[in-house]
Amino acid sequence: MLRAGCRAALSRRPPGSEGLKQTPLDALHRARGGRMVPFAGWTLPLHYGQGHLQSHLHTRRHCSLFDVSHMLQTLVYGRDRVRFMESLVVGDIAELKPGQGTLTLLTNEKGGITDDLIVTNTSEDHLYVVSNAACADKDLAILRDRAAQLQATGSDVHVEVSDNALLALQGPSMARVLQAGLSDDLAKLSFMNSITTTVFGVPGCRVTRCGYTGEDGVEISVPAARAVELAEQLLGVPDVWLAGLAARDSLRLEAGLCLYGNDIDETVTPAEAGLMWTLGKRRRVAMDFPGAAVIMAQVKEKPRRKRVGLTSVGPAIRPHMAILGPEGRPVGTVTSGCPSPCLGKNIAMGYVEAAHSRTGTKLTVEVRKKQHPAVITKMPFVPTQYYMAK
Repeated sequence: MLRAGCRAALSRRPPGSEGLKQTPLDALHRARGGRMVPFAGWTLPLHYGQGHLQSHLHTRRHCSLFDVSHMLQTLVYGRDRVRFMESLVVGDIAELKPGQGTLTLLTNEKGGITDDLIVTNTSEDHLYVVSNAACADKDLAILRDRAAQLQATGSDVHVEVSDNALLALQGPSMARVLQAGLSDDLAKLSFMNSITTTVFGVPGCRVTRCGYTGEDGVEISVPAARAVELAEQLLGVPDVWLAGLAARDSLRLEAGLCLYGNDIDETVTPAEAGLMWTLGKRRRVAMDFPGAAVIMAQVKEKPRRKRVGLTSVGPAIRPHMAILGPEGRPVGTVTSGCPSPCLGKNIAMGYVEAAHSRTGTKLTVEVRKKQHPAVITKMPFVPTQYYMAK
């Protein structure tokens, strides 16, 4: 049940929130001081009373709980589910072992990235797919249309939408915190692997070792009716703080992870984005995914632009700022940027002409009509801590 404070908070809404969807944890966020903002059609917490900087650093040093229930969760059933998924994405889904997942890309016929997804081959005879909230309607339409096409030819596949909440527990103390509520041994669960289990007394939870911060973490798909109960159990541990969208964005940028709509979209190919590692070897040979001819031609001929990391001092680098070459000519554009709480300098991501993409290349970024030095820097900016079982 919701605590009294949570129930009372239901009546308070941020300006302009009418028509926005709410996660099962909406009242909890408000009761705990979350500053609620619109995001991808939802009302979500930007940050809490401790502020963005402290929240970011707490995640790196301890662990934080993020509500990512706005993301689309779908389940794909039927004996032809792997063939169905491989007709839409670039990854080798057939090679995934039971319980294993992978980051993959939904592509279009021009080679552009329609979305980035995590697809897990569950041990329960279905695929579990997590998509970005901003792409939910688009992705679901693509999945359903393709399923209908295959069903019309006699294939056995169908798509269901999960109404579970999704909680991300991220940070170096995650394993200690979560293990106290599990009978399963987390030490045996590697990065991008998944189990269905009971978490702090809540049955039917899917725990996947993954996340969007670069830290060791899990995402827990939990029945919506018990999401608040599980969140409050986790928040009862002093090490665990709630964290919002602001910290999630700066953490993922330090980890060199793309934000769909900023760093990748339908005008960007996997070759340009530096995401060719998501293409399975078998899939490259077969060239049987949408946009394969365009993407593989780019690999052979080398893309004209590349996604790169940038660091600088001085004014913060923000999206849409121009990246200039040594002669002062525009050679690219910033797609994401912020001051790094961990490094004490500005970090950014963007696209530049391939000739200027080598690590260590000195460029400038135009901030408020003034040029400021920047250096092409290898990503991730902060080392990732993904866990692999021994």
